[in-house]
Amino acid sequence: MEEIKIETKFLVFEDELELSEDVRKLLNSARDARLKAHAPYSNFTVGAAILLDNDEIVIGNNQENASYPSGLCAERTAIYYAGAKYPNSKILKIAIVAGSLKGETSQPIPPCGACRQAIAEYEVNQKHPIEIYFTGTSGKILKSNSLENLLPLIFDKNQL
Repeated sequence: MEEIKIETKFLVFEDELELSEDVRKLLNSARDARLKAHAPYSNFTVGAAILLDNDEIVIGNNQENASYPSGLCAERTAIYYAGAKYPNSKILKIAIVAGSLKGETSQPIPPCGACRQAIAEYEVNQKHPIEIYFTGTSGKILKSNSLENLLPLIFDKNQL
């Protein structure tokens, strides 16, 4: 029998001023996107902002629907739009800001499993890691240097 050990490492930023200017700008874009989310059922809004290698910033937010499976998360809204509009650009960084409309969310909120899988597809295809920053409406900001930290043992086209 063999044992596999998986370790995950994140950088934790106590204050946004510890981040580079481009990451602060990306977080602000995600905050702005969050304010435009459509979440009348969960009252939980998410904004995502993506920095591409062509210096474009693409945003997305969660879009809920009365038929719950028909909604879409902020991260996938942004990543699919980036893929459609800029198919030859690499994704360098993603910032995610999430929280409840009912009160402050002080813990960092990572992308859900479906969004992790979608991000993995882009990271594998572009052969370049994607930095992921995530936070709540206040508090610490976590940084992952690659999607592999959030989704170890990813399933991708290499398994097909």
